Amino acid sequence: MADEIKYEYKTVQTVRGTDGLVTSRMQRDGWEFVEQSQGTLRSTVTFRRPKKPIPWPLIGAGAAVLAIIALVIGIAAALSDGGEQRDEAAKPSAAVSEEPSATPTATAAERAAAEVITPENNSEFAALLKVDTCDAANADFATKYAGRTIAFDGSVVHMAPHGDYKTRYDFLLGPGDKGPNTTVGPAFQYEDVNVAELSLTGKDVPAAIGVGDKFRFVAEVGDFNAVQCLLHLDPVSTETR
Repeated sequence: MADEIKYEYKTVQTVRGTDGLVTSRMQRDGWEFVEQSQGTLRSTVTFRRPKKPIPWPLIGAGAAVLAIIALVIGIAAALSDGGEQRDEAAKPSAAVSEEPSATPTATAAERAAAEVITPENNSEFAALLKVDTCDAANADFATKYAGRTIAFDGSVVHMAPHGDYKTRYDFLLGPGDKGPNTTVGPAFQYEDVNVAELSLTGKDVPAAIGVGDKFRFVAEVGDFNAVQCLLHLDPVSTETR
């Protein structure tokens, strides 16, 4: 039927205790709650909303604009290539200097230390550790520093087996020493890792890890899940303290 409403669907996994927050955020964006499946650590929530029809005249106009842009780029590239070839032919050969550089080269250890982001050397990271788990600063930081290494003092807020595994876990980490009572800072997550991948170091390395344990976490920044308010990290090392 021409008037039949067509829906698009989205399935979201939420960490236990954040179901209501996630549902509210989705509803503000126009999504309608459909159903929820409750798991041990996570819930799977399904939403839907009516699809927006795409006006065909607009699609045709967009295609025409893209074709014109592609033609202009092709012509510019051809002209630029010809100009570069003429310039290269006219340039004299440059003499190669054999004198060593006077600039000292930093050691590998110095470069590694400078590359690790900490609250002491990065004001944005220091501010991030004090914001709400769903604050926009989480997404901004993840976008800007994706792939970079951070280090901070924190504790284990929650941990549970990943799926049906018995030796792989999802860890929820928070800044500070309050463990499950942490109320400020990002909800850092190690997803689907075993204890060996944490690379435990330091004095009195524990045989097992539990909620509330305190560590110096060194990790690589991943992405930010704005729906679940989780800032994903990949473990590099975990030092007891």
